Amino acid sequence: MHFFCSRGFLSSIHTQPKQKYINILHYNNSFLKTFKQLMVLPANPEESWQVYSSAQDSEGRCVCTVVAPQQSMCSRDARTKQLRQLLEKVQNMTQSIQVLDQRTQRDLQYVEKMEVQLRGLETKFRQVEENHKQNIAKQYKAIKAKMEELRPLIPVLEEYKADAKLVLQFKEEMGAYDYEELHNRVSNLEGRLRACMEKLACGKLTGISEPITIKTSGSRFGSWMTDPLAPEGDTRVWYMDGYHNNRFVREYKSMHDFMTSDNYTSHRLPHPWSGTGQVVYNGSIYFNKFQSHFIIKFDLRTSSISKSRQLDQAGYNNAYHYAWGGHSDIDLMVDEGGLWAVYATNQNAGNIVISKLNPNTLQIIKTWTTNHPKRSAGESFMICGTLYVTNGYSGGTKVYYAYSTNSSTYEYIDIAFQNKYSHISMLDYNPRDRALYAWNNGHQVLYNVTLFHVIRSEEL
Repeated sequence: MHFFCSRGFLSSIHTQPKQKYINILHYNNSFLKTFKQLMVLPANPEESWQVYSSAQDSEGRCVCTVVAPQQSMCSRDARTKQLRQLLEKVQNMTQSIQVLDQRTQRDLQYVEKMEVQLRGLETKFRQVEENHKQNIAKQYKAIKAKMEELRPLIPVLEEYKADAKLVLQFKEEMGAYDYEELHNRVSNLEGRLRACMEKLACGKLTGISEPITIKTSGSRFGSWMTDPLAPEGDTRVWYMDGYHNNRFVREYKSMHDFMTSDNYTSHRLPHPWSGTGQVVYNGSIYFNKFQSHFIIKFDLRTSSISKSRQLDQAGYNNAYHYAWGGHSDIDLMVDEGGLWAVYATNQNAGNIVISKLNPNTLQIIKTWTTNHPKRSAGESFMICGTLYVTNGYSGGTKVYYAYSTNSSTYEYIDIAFQNKYSHISMLDYNPRDRALYAWNNGHQVLYNVTLFHVIRSEEL
């Protein structure tokens, strides 16, 4: 315990149990005298400080010995109590600060975790926002493309609206007529419609398309065809390879089978055929019997000959063939009007003769003679009662001659005809397909045709 007195000249006091001795050093004897005079000793030495002795050391310093009271006897004044209270408050505050520090550390960890979670949520939100933008852009493009697709339908919709108005108007007009009058008008319109369809079914040949190769099969010569009178959905193909000394006909179930496979049913004819002028018509195959002027009708359903008739005066056995040869003396063909035979006779000087045949009896219905030599023709075919003749069978082929059985007149024409494989040995028209079937040097080929229709109002 330190004690300072008289302006600091009392430097220190050393306390001991019961009796503590304090050495007081001083440098002036006069001070000792003055100190002695100033010290007031209480009656009870245990209650306060007492001067026990005084002397000078060898160096002339003043040494005082006093009796100090016991520590337990020190008085506890108000300041000590305040100090203790402050100390307790400090301890309490220290504990509170420690608790707050723990809570702060815990809260800080929680805040750090929340910050990590918030950053993750912010990243996910950005991804969702970006994906949403991309989805909106894709949807916008899809909607825009759909609008572009639907835009051409706007005028069609306007036409439908106009048609709807006409239908409504027609419905209102129908209410003004009685049933009998309305029935007569409908019958009249149906008749005009049938006449119009008949007129549209036929026309004048004005163009032939580029060839469409269906298959490459067989020898250089042959014929292939479909039945123009077959029921709807029946697309069987008939295939006859070669031009003489053969009697086997292949039947393919469909055009697709003919194009993609070699699966077929074989029919054996009772006689070999001659040339490539065979046709299938209404379930039967019509052909010229080899080395004769007989025409055979063979029923494919019963596999038997249903009719046979001789074509009088017709040349045969290469007497009046086409320019390419091949026993092509008698050429059978069909069009919108029925079954025809094209051949030549001595009586007509080897020029082409056209005969309309009854498909059931094979009797000649009517005959027309032309001025065109049969041997000069490359090939020929019938469309709407007009015979069209090509000028050759190899390169540079065109349709250049036409004979109309409706008017018994002929004309020279110039219709381009692409001979892709340079050797046509069969050329026939199918009225159902509106196409030319050709056998070109071992290739089975199709040509689409363009017909020109002229319909007069008085004909309807």
